[in-house]
Amino acid sequence: MPSFWSKTYRGNKPAVLIALIVIFILAAYLRIDFLRSVQHNIATDTKQYDIMVRQILEKGVYGYRSTEPNAQVSPGLPMFMAAVYKLVDYKTHDPAPYIRYIQVVLSLFTLFLMYRLARRMGGTAAGLLTALAGAIYPSFIWSNGAVLTEVLCTFFLVSYYYVQIIAFERKTWKWAVASGALIGLTILTRPEFLPLIFVFHGIYFLWTRKWKETLKLLIITLVGTAIILSPWIIRNIVTMKQFVIAATQVNPFAAGTYPYNNYLDGMVDRHGKTQMEVAKERLYVGFTQKPGLFLKWYTIGKLDYIYGKMYFGAGHKPYYSVFPYAIRNLFHQCLVLFFLVALVGCARRFRKPEFLLASAVVVMSLIRLLFVPEFRYNYTAMPVIIILDCVIGVALVKWIYTRLKGRNNPAPALTE
Repeated sequence: MPSFWSKTYRGNKPAVLIALIVIFILAAYLRIDFLRSVQHNIATDTKQYDIMVRQILEKGVYGYRSTEPNAQVSPGLPMFMAAVYKLVDYKTHDPAPYIRYIQVVLSLFTLFLMYRLARRMGGTAAGLLTALAGAIYPSFIWSNGAVLTEVLCTFFLVSYYYVQIIAFERKTWKWAVASGALIGLTILTRPEFLPLIFVFHGIYFLWTRKWKETLKLLIITLVGTAIILSPWIIRNIVTMKQFVIAATQVNPFAAGTYPYNNYLDGMVDRHGKTQMEVAKERLYVGFTQKPGLFLKWYTIGKLDYIYGKMYFGAGHKPYYSVFPYAIRNLFHQCLVLFFLVALVGCARRFRKPEFLLASAVVVMSLIRLLFVPEFRYNYTAMPVIIILDCVIGVALVKWIYTRLKGRNNPAPALTE
């Protein structure tokens, strides 16, 4: 595996630092101006989280949509909200604005990690381009107004990517434990990312062909994950009498069995059956009696639902236009479509971190085909899509320039 951290920094020039400061000032301004200048809608899930958190603080009962204890949702966001509620005295102050401003800080930290990852993989030009794209990407601005999992989960997830790559490079237990802790925090916020631990270590084994070393790093990483997850798992065993790693909610999987979200298709009789029983029957009937429809739905149909539009947040009034509507949609569509080109470039860099990040998007996209598709699910993938688009885009520009000028007239240092 080539050294990910062996590249020297030659981009610490005043011009680069000034450019980076300007980009982050722009990013902070857009996010804060958005929070201050609009009225934010409250999503249904946010209302339920608010009821849940107040119940936790006042009655000590962790139950989502219930006054009885349950494990319907993982505790990442509820515990984050509960901490803020407690700190600001939620009975006398509205905690939502505080949460939104904390999310702005997390959003900016995520943007900085995106810059660092892109710079390490593609040089200063790629890093600055990534930072600029992330600073003005509308979803990364609007999401700060929604008290939902997106901003918190993305911060933990991108932090995990960053630290996991360091752990593979340095091969020390401290970095491996840290990566495990970060993916643990990610799982507590959004459980679907659990498989990434095994996917990444599987790729590391293909890089090194050292199964003992890979197993050692995997075990240490799992220890870090277990440290984070253990209080939640123990609570579920004691309170629920169940071994629940993440959450027990079945609805997203069941809802995903309705092609194009047609919940009234009457394909099976739902009377007297659990959601899982209905889902299994729908899958059997659908793939045996309507295979064309279900194959299309479980491939390009759901992918279009997930990646066709950008995440709008919880909604707001008046509309906060980062840039005109047509340009906004074109920006998102270009990022997603160019990522197909970036995937080819990453495949050619199999032994580099670009391949690792690309695999995360591919694997998570395949996993999401099992569940109900929503465009909010592309949010956690967009940091990697932007990073790899910029890294491969800069490399492609350099390659084209070199080809046009000839090998005896090399390109300027676009990636330094």
